Amino acid sequence: MGEYTLLMMKCLTLPDRWSMFFKQLIKEIYKLGVDSLWIVVIISVFIGTVIAIQISLNISSPLIPKFTIGYTTREIILLEFSSSIMALILAGKVGSNIASEIGTMRVTEQIDAMEIMGVNSANFLILPKIVGLMIFIPVLVIFSMFTGIAGGVAASYSSATDMTPSAFEFGLQFYFNQFYVWYSIIKSVVYAFIIASISAYFGYNVKGGALEVGKASTNAVVMSSIMILMADLVLTQIMLT
Repeated sequence: MGEYTLLMMKCLTLPDRWSMFFKQLIKEIYKLGVDSLWIVVIISVFIGTVIAIQISLNISSPLIPKFTIGYTTREIILLEFSSSIMALILAGKVGSNIASEIGTMRVTEQIDAMEIMGVNSANFLILPKIVGLMIFIPVLVIFSMFTGIAGGVAASYSSATDMTPSAFEFGLQFYFNQFYVWYSIIKSVVYAFIIASISAYFGYNVKGGALEVGKASTNAVVMSSIMILMADLVLTQIMLT
């Protein structure tokens, strides 16, 4: 914790050259955010479809109205899937990328060369990644919500379920709480900071050779996932209770 705190204090300072920072920021937004859009869309569509089908197959009581399927699907996607579960998936893709990239620079002594030249290497390398992921992750969350619900709507047209599209769409609109969308976006921004900063920490502090870079990537994904789940519990307690 001490090493992590000191690294963040070194990282979270004003950039020496803003033009270079913005150039790096655009590059990181594209690499960490835009390149993750396809996996978010694919996973969200399939998970939204599966959630709707499974709820439909398990709600067989005539006392439970069919629009409950759409309502439950919407709540699952908005409250947990599009923020927390998607962040766990991104921790695997984005977190390992950040840790391996910075770790490779450490073992090849590129970071040492920056320090010798008087460059704040933590600020130069890590800050654009943190800011870039925090800026773009709300876009990923919104795409996940939209495509997840679209997958549920597609499932309502399937003959494998006994729900009707009209009942499913009514359930999507039933008791809609707009705050849940903002709740999911706020959580995702916190998760983005956790993923980028923890992954950067493990990559920045690699000691040894190429084998240690692989271990750092694994540790970054595991620790990011654990901290995301802990943050999910804390934020839910703060924002919804």
